[in-house]
Amino acid sequence: MDKVFIYWDNSNIFVEAQRLAEEVNEGPGARYRVRINFDNMLRLAHADRPVEKAFAAGSVPPEMRQLWNRMESNGVEVQLFDRGSSGRGEQEIPDRFLQLRMLEDALDYNGDPGIVVLLTGDGAGYLEGAGFHRTLERMHKRGWRVEILSWAHSCNQRMRQWARENGAFVALDDFYDAITFMEPSRPGFEFAMARDSAKLDLSRRQMA
Repeated sequence: MDKVFIYWDNSNIFVEAQRLAEEVNEGPGARYRVRINFDNMLRLAHADRPVEKAFAAGSVPPEMRQLWNRMESNGVEVQLFDRGSSGRGEQEIPDRFLQLRMLEDALDYNGDPGIVVLLTGDGAGYLEGAGFHRTLERMHKRGWRVEILSWAHSCNQRMRQWARENGAFVALDDFYDAITFMEPSRPGFEFAMARDSAKLDLSRRQMA
C-alpha cells in the first residue's frame, strides 16, 4: 500500500520556523512575520502520493483560524487545544492526540500498512517508552514505512538518525523558501518587505 498517513504537529513546526526566520535574517520582526505556506507544506508531506488520512494538532489563538480553515477545506482533520501554562506541559495534550491517532491507524490498517509521514522534531519521552519516536518504532515493526519532516536544527538527534536508518528524514530547511512566506511589517513597526513562497521542487525530497 502506497497511501500516505500524515500527522502534523503544528506548534513544533511553526515555532521552529519562527526561530529559523530570525537566523536567516528575514528582516526586522522576522519571527512575527513568517508564515507557513500550507499548500506547499502539505504537498511536501504527501509528495503527490494518495493521502488516506491527515491529522493536525495545534492551539486556538484567533490569528490561526485562517490556517485551520484552509487545512480542513483540504481534508485535514484538525484538533485544537486551549493554550495552558507555558512549558512542555502545554504541548503534551496535542502530542498525545497525534500519537493516539497513529496507534489507532496502526491497528485499523494492521494488514495493510502504509506510509506514515510525521511533521515534528519532538522526540521527548523516548527513554520512558513513550512519545513520537516510540510510536514510530511500533508502527515500523508492523510494516509501516516512516518519513519524518522536521527542521534540522530542532529535530531530536536520536529520532532523526533512526529515521535515516529505517525510513527517510526530510529536512524542512532545504525547502524553507517554498514552505514559508513573509508578511510585510505592520504600521508603526520597523519597515520590512513581504516575501512570497518559492516554487516547491520535489526532486530533492527523500522517500522511505
